[in-house]
Amino acid sequence: MVGEEPKTYDASTIVVLEGLEAVRKRPGMYIGSIGERGLHHLVFVVAEHALNEILDGTAGRVEITLTADGAIRVADDGTGLPVEHADHSDGPPLETRLTELCCGVQPANRRSLFGSNHFGVGLAVVNALSGRLTAEVRRDGARWVLEYERGVAVAAPARTGPADGIGTAIIFWPDAEIFETLEFSFDALAERLKELAFLNRDLDITLTDDRDPAMPQVVRFHFPGGLKDHIAEQGTFFLSDLIGFEREYSDMEGTVEVALRWCDSREERITSYANSLPTPCGGTHELGFRDGLAAAVNGYAREQQLLTPYDPDFTPTQLTAGLTAVVSVKLDHPELEGPTRGRLGNAPVHACVTQAVQDHLTTWLHTNPAQATTVLTRISMTARN
Repeated sequence: MVGEEPKTYDASTIVVLEGLEAVRKRPGMYIGSIGERGLHHLVFVVAEHALNEILDGTAGRVEITLTADGAIRVADDGTGLPVEHADHSDGPPLETRLTELCCGVQPANRRSLFGSNHFGVGLAVVNALSGRLTAEVRRDGARWVLEYERGVAVAAPARTGPADGIGTAIIFWPDAEIFETLEFSFDALAERLKELAFLNRDLDITLTDDRDPAMPQVVRFHFPGGLKDHIAEQGTFFLSDLIGFEREYSDMEGTVEVALRWCDSREERITSYANSLPTPCGGTHELGFRDGLAAAVNGYAREQQLLTPYDPDFTPTQLTAGLTAVVSVKLDHPELEGPTRGRLGNAPVHACVTQAVQDHLTTWLHTNPAQATTVLTRISMTARN
């Protein structure tokens, strides 16, 4: 303002936030929101960390519990994460994972490279945004407990006695000083966990709500059929076959899994994922699916003379009317673009998905001529109307 001396900007005005202090100062940068969406994101971060244990082949089940005192408990039956005080040396110790951003472990096998959270900000963000956090590790016949308050250890990790079995449990209470609400939605959590189970057929996950002892809720998600199980429970279908496949491609350094079926409605329902994360804006994997679908169906229609040389190809809109499909790719290095990171940008993925869909669907059309005719008749009716 007029009359005021101008402010001086020099090195003394620069504030550097380090470690978990930066997370607490700007939580939205790390979890997207301090409302219900961000609250649930904490659960998914810990759940996906446990999922990576399953992909590594070191765990088989994940159990998530909403407790009566407002905490979330996420437990797995893995080998138990390393604890520095126990002299475990088979990976970054749990103390480091809970206090250092972007701390991960080199995956044990190729499949586990495709987890969504190996070198993300990870457990440290959950610790920073929790009023309290307790970690329990059971391995080598001993039980270790680590306790934190707002990201700061309240004591050294303690061996609390013998332990039956193995595994890791993270129990955390979101910080009321950070979040606008501390009320978890059982339905919202169940929806995402079910989605993760469809996308990762090895995952066996249970969600329990113990907040009201008079009305406990328990759901279990395990889908050995993967995406085909996902498609099977959606809508009413006129096509008896549920089409699905999974392939690995070195060109894209990853895998392609697709499931599809034409249903009785005229609605298009195509969803896509990259490393188990939704890609609502599509991207190269979804474009590849549509191109592969068009190549297979139009090629078969011309081969069977269902389209004359004078007829145009069926349009993408005609081909996908009534189609329910899920496209999932898992990559070493997914390039997620856009302001919400909802679009996949990896260029090699397009050609790989196109080829996979075209090859598999072309084979299916030729080996199932009666159902192929049903599909083409339906598409032709859509084209005429």
